[in-house]
Order: sequence, then structure tokens, then C-alpha cells
Amino acid sequence: MALLRRSGEPYELSAGALLKETMVTSGAITNRIDPMEAKGLVERVRDPADRRSVIVRLTRRGAEVCDEVIELHLANEARRLAALGAGDREELAALLRRVLADLGDTSL
Repeated sequence: MALLRRSGEPYELSAGALLKETMVTSGAITNRIDPMEAKGLVERVRDPADRRSVIVRLTRRGAEVCDEVIELHLANEARRLAALGAGDREELAALLRRVLADLGDTSL
């Protein structure tokens, strides 16, 4: 759900994009999406550009739940990093950016 939320409005990705970004099998994607769809958090829609493809879209309720969970997650991360001073946090962020760049993340 967070991946869909980060994708920006309209908070949707093709099934293929989800596979690529999550690096799991199509079966694993199905096993993750089915329960979320049953709870009304996401919906599957046909891609208007290619009727053979499926788009997974975050519903309004899904966006609300995602925002709530992200807020809790960020508060938890802040608690975990509370022992670090501002300089230490900046150093940690720089080191993590180096790791991501080494792994091929070009969005930095």
C-alpha cells in the first residue's frame, strides 16, 4: 500500500510495476493484493490503454489507512533514533544514501 501511496495521484500502478518494485513473484503479489481488495483498501481495474493489463489502485479508505500507519511508523522510527544527536542522524543519512547509491538507486 505504501508503494501505491508513494506513486502519487491517482495512487495506482500496473501489476507489472508492482512486480518490478517489490521484487516478488506474481503469485506473491496476488496473495498480498487479494486480502487488501477484500477489505476495500485497493481495487483492480483494467488498464484503459491495454485491456489485457490490470492496474492496482489504492482506494480512499486504503489511502487513509496507509497515512495512519505511516504516521505510526514515523513516530516509531523517531523513538528508535532519539539516542542519536542531529549530527549523528545526518551522518547516518549520508551513509545510507551511499549504500542506496551503491545498490543502484538513482533517485537520490
